[in-house]
Amino acid sequence: MPAPDLPVRQLVLVDLLSLMLATGPGRRAVVAVDGPDGVGKTRMVAELVALAEHVAGREVLSVAMDDFHHPRALRYAMGRDARTHYEDAFDHAALRSRVLQPFRDGGPVVPASWDLEEDRPLDPDPVQPSEDALLVVEGVYLRRPELVGEWDATCLVTAPARITVPRGNARLPHRRVPGDDDPAHPANARYTGAQALYRQQARTAPPTWIVDNTDLQRPEIIVPDPDEPQWFEQG
Repeated sequence: MPAPDLPVRQLVLVDLLSLMLATGPGRRAVVAVDGPDGVGKTRMVAELVALAEHVAGREVLSVAMDDFHHPRALRYAMGRDARTHYEDAFDHAALRSRVLQPFRDGGPVVPASWDLEEDRPLDPDPVQPSEDALLVVEGVYLRRPELVGEWDATCLVTAPARITVPRGNARLPHRRVPGDDDPAHPANARYTGAQALYRQQARTAPPTWIVDNTDLQRPEIIVPDPDEPQWFEQG
């Protein structure tokens, strides 16, 4: 009896994982998975890590930029607009000192530094990756100029704002306001505006791969075309 067909999403994720696993063979390597809020990065990376346990001959670990925020007082010190979100939200020094540098040096990593909701430090137990582990870092603004040299490869997960904004807002029902499914609603300006600033900053940092995640059941892997740079307006 033939095996049932696998869902399209799972087949695409197997292909994406294969591409990632080919990065830096025989040594530790870091892949950034980037994209706007609500695009589905966190779910996708969790699926890739779970899938790797069954199909990969290489350890795959993940950390999230959401666990490396600055304290609330610092994030909001200069206001709560698009520029401050882009410039002040995340603690890249902590990501480097706790994760990226020790990972490159062959040591253990500490996979978080700050609890966003509780606004307090986190100090989880260190994790010791294997000698050829693949580390996936997922979050927003990862191809910004000051981080671009940290990655061996990057993956931009994308979908139109008319899709990502409602998805992102649905995760926080206590913060909803009438009409905020519209990307142009003032309630979304801090995040959509920060993404616009970021796209300008990241124009010269093409992703290694693009995944169109508009249809969650049928994502599509796109190879970036330098002659028609799709990542300029993706967001």
